[in-house]
Amino acid sequence: MPELPEVEVTRRSFADRIAGARITGVRLGKPLRWPLGVQPQSLVGRTVQGVRRRGKYLLLDLDHGLLLVHLGMSGSLRFAAGLPPAGPHDHVDVQTDRGVLRLHDPRRFGAVVHAAHEAAPEARKLLGGLGVEPLSADFEPAAFHAALRRHRSSIKQVLLAGGIVVGVGNIYASEALFMAGIRPTTRADRIGRVRAERLHAAIRQVLARALEVGGSSLKDFVDAQGGSGYFQLETRVYGREGQPCRVCGTVVRHIRQGQRSTFFCPVCQRR
Repeated sequence: MPELPEVEVTRRSFADRIAGARITGVRLGKPLRWPLGVQPQSLVGRTVQGVRRRGKYLLLDLDHGLLLVHLGMSGSLRFAAGLPPAGPHDHVDVQTDRGVLRLHDPRRFGAVVHAAHEAAPEARKLLGGLGVEPLSADFEPAAFHAALRRHRSSIKQVLLAGGIVVGVGNIYASEALFMAGIRPTTRADRIGRVRAERLHAAIRQVLARALEVGGSSLKDFVDAQGGSGYFQLETRVYGREGQPCRVCGTVVRHIRQGQRSTFFCPVCQRR
């Protein structure tokens, strides 16, 4: 599933090129998780003013309204002047005078949703419960620790929920917890101030590094220009079940938490 680094890498790969483009048509394929919310022809003539990111959502600001884009479990965006005819997994084409923005999503968990403005019910439903951005100044260590103390669930599950800090998905939560020396099953409210500060720093470091190398291309993720990411080549624990820990040599373990795979080192992450 594309996580925050992959979504931000995608945004950077086409935001400058689509800014100022005028929409000339919108093609919809098979229904996605949420409907567009307006008739496609009503978007014709609108101008894309810019592209922002909030958590794992991309926000295309139009001169009237905005489009919220989610890549779902397997989605990716392409933006180019000469894309081939749409295939069976190409579900949305936003045609502009600078190229076509296409959502490709084999599993159809992605979506493109129109909202009149960011405070509209459609936007609030998707964005209203998101926590702070982990790479922003709003992500502050003391507030992070205080928020963790209000949760009795495992720290891995709390991070994935996104209510405290947004966008720390499965890969990066596993890696940040390893870097901080915290076992994924540890209850969030039992993490003290010092360890919370280590985890705060690890989250920022892991995500920043993932951005540097273009995110993770575990299956078919590519950015809007077709480029792959390489963070998966550097992981310390994620996807390395049965292999020796890169720090201590202990075999990396795998468990399931909330239907998601979790990887950890039983020695480096004692508690």
